[in-house]
Amino acid sequence: MNYTLIDNIEKKQYEFHIEEHIPRIEYIKAQNNIYLTHTEVQQKLTGKGVGTALVKQVLQDIKEKNLTLIPLCPFVAMYIKRNPEWKELVLKGINIA
Repeated sequence: MNYTLIDNIEKKQYEFHIEEHIPRIEYIKAQNNIYLTHTEVQQKLTGKGVGTALVKQVLQDIKEKNLTLIPLCPFVAMYIKRNPEWKELVLKGINIA
């Protein structure tokens, strides 16, 4: 599935619009740092790869904007642990357990 990533700056979240659902990753930006704080995928969309696709596109956007990532959300941290090529985005000194 190919979804269009929306950076909803007003709500401070990245989101997909899938029918009536809006899966999202909430964030806080401070200078060149971005804190991904919470991922939410509606029950109807779970198990379909939506969360994974969302994280991947968000990380790509962070990379393109040259931001430093602080992954506070366990789902995002787990994705990075499973896909270590994204670790270069993470603030030095932060250990992805």
